[in-house]
Amino acid sequence: MGSERQQRMKALGARLKGLRTEASLTGAVLAQRAGVGQPTVSKVENGRMVPSADVLGRLSRALGLDESTTREVLDLLLAVETAPGAAEAPSDEAPAGATLDEAVRSARLVRSFQCVILPAMLQSAEYARHVFDSAPNASPEAVGRAVAARVERQSLLYERGRESVFVLTEGVLRTWPGSPALMLAQLDRLLAVESLSTVRLGVIPWHQAVPVMPRNGFTLCDHATVVVETFQGERVVDDSSAVASYEETFSKFEDAATFGPDVRELLLQVMKDFRDLDGSATR
Repeated sequence: MGSERQQRMKALGARLKGLRTEASLTGAVLAQRAGVGQPTVSKVENGRMVPSADVLGRLSRALGLDESTTREVLDLLLAVETAPGAAEAPSDEAPAGATLDEAVRSARLVRSFQCVILPAMLQSAEYARHVFDSAPNASPEAVGRAVAARVERQSLLYERGRESVFVLTEGVLRTWPGSPALMLAQLDRLLAVESLSTVRLGVIPWHQAVPVMPRNGFTLCDHATVVVETFQGERVVDDSSAVASYEETFSKFEDAATFGPDVRELLLQVMKDFRDLDGSATR
């Protein structure tokens, strides 16, 4: 990393740390209010990570910055991004997917609908590797860090006081990367997670009409934000009316889904199909 860029990163981090101190907030409290992980706050403040404009905006709002100070920290971010050597410099930022992981970490209620890929919190390490590998400009080092962080965050599923509700279309279970063997391990993980008291896993089977044509996956974090996932990346929405609209849409998908024993039966059937596929591939 070029020395000038590093100095500008440290200047941005020091300014944010000073503003946090002035607001009498700990890093943990700021992270919770902003909907990001505490490690993100620490890395930014110590000049080891360049925040995205979205993350910086969330930190600014959580700090209650006025318009002038918000403009100031945005200018500091612009200075980092335009520093000599910035285009070639490696970054601590993970591939697309990290924003969702950070938002989920701070939420007590997570509701996720997916129509193409499995929810981040349910992905096995190998499945997640394929997800991150498909992101634009993903380096092997960044993918490795992102996979490790995603798997570590999944421990949140087991914490008392948290609730996670996942609704998938059956197509998600049958859209697979890698090999049938990878999916067999992934489906086995879904069976284990489905039994947790902190988790509700629902699937809209193929013979059930969807109540709304799904355009993309999304994840609601508490009743405050929604992370919308697209091929271009992730977009965090915190407008109250937009969040309410996504909550209404999620409820429709949830009502159309099957839960409990029916889901386990469906997972076992899909596993049988993958075993048959795996067997035919090896003959």
